[in-house]
Amino acid sequence: MDTTQQKALNALESFILLSSSASSPRAAADLVKQATSAPNTYVFAELLQTKNVAALKNGSLEYSSYYTLLEIFAWGTWADYSSTPNLPSLTDAQAHKLRQLSLLSLSASPSTLTYTHLLTALSLPSTRDLEDLVISTIYAGLLVAKLNTQSQRIDVSSVSPLRDLRPGKVPQLISTLDTWNGRCVSVLDDLETQIKEVRQKALERRKREQRDEAAVEKFVGQALKEKGKAGEKRGAQEAVGGGPTSAGDGNDGMDLDEKAGPGRPRGAKRGGGAIKNAAKRMMG
Repeated sequence: MDTTQQKALNALESFILLSSSASSPRAAADLVKQATSAPNTYVFAELLQTKNVAALKNGSLEYSSYYTLLEIFAWGTWADYSSTPNLPSLTDAQAHKLRQLSLLSLSASPSTLTYTHLLTALSLPSTRDLEDLVISTIYAGLLVAKLNTQSQRIDVSSVSPLRDLRPGKVPQLISTLDTWNGRCVSVLDDLETQIKEVRQKALERRKREQRDEAAVEKFVGQALKEKGKAGEKRGAQEAVGGGPTSAGDGNDGMDLDEKAGPGRPRGAKRGGGAIKNAAKRMMG
C-alpha cells in the first residue's frame, strides 16, 4: 500500500471510531465537517459506510447535504461541488483540500492539466493561486509533478491512490482493464511472431552459409587434386624423356607467376589460397 494512502487511512480511523457515538443527525454532520477539514484525511469511503453517517443520506435536506458533501470529497471534484445545489458552505481548509483532491482526478488526462483549464475547473482567480495549490499538493505527497511555466501546464509523473471509486464505477474499470489486457496480449503475440521470423531467417542464413562453405571446400579439394595429378604426370614424362616435355611445361601458370606481384617475388607459388578466392568469386 502506498505510504500516503496508509497515512490517510490512519488519519481517518479516529473519525470512524467517533462515528459510533454520533447518534444524532447534527452530531454526524459535525463529524463530516471535522473529517473533511482535518489534515491528512484524503479518503472517506469507510466513513461513508458507518451506520450513523450513512443514515444522513435519508434524513432531512439540512443533514442529507452533508452526506452528499462527503461523497464529493470521496470521489467527486470541485466542479461537482459547484454544480450541486444546497450544499453546506466550505471552510478555507475544506476548499483547499477539495481543490487538491480535484487536481488528483484531473491529472488522469494530460489535456486537463493546462493552466487555462485548471483555473476554470478549480475556480481559482490567478495563476499564482494555481501554482501555490500545486506546490502544496506536491509537498503533501499527493502528487509528483513539475510546473512548466513556459508552456503554462503541469507535468505530472505520478498520483497517490487517494480517490475512492464512485458507485457503479467498478464494472467500467474492469472493462477498461480488460481492453488494456487485450492490447497487451496482442502486442506480445506480434512480438513473438517477429522473434520467430527473425530466428527462422537467421537459421536459413546459417544453412546457406554452411552450403556455400561446403561448396568452396569441395571446389578447392578438386582443384588441388587435379593439380596433384598434373604434377605427377609431368614428373612421369620428365622421368621418361629426361627433362621437361616442352618449354611451356617448365613455366606452368598453376605453379609460377609470370610476373612478380606486389609483395611477392617472381616465381612464388600461387597455392590453395588463390584457388579458394576463385571459388568464392564463383559462388558469389
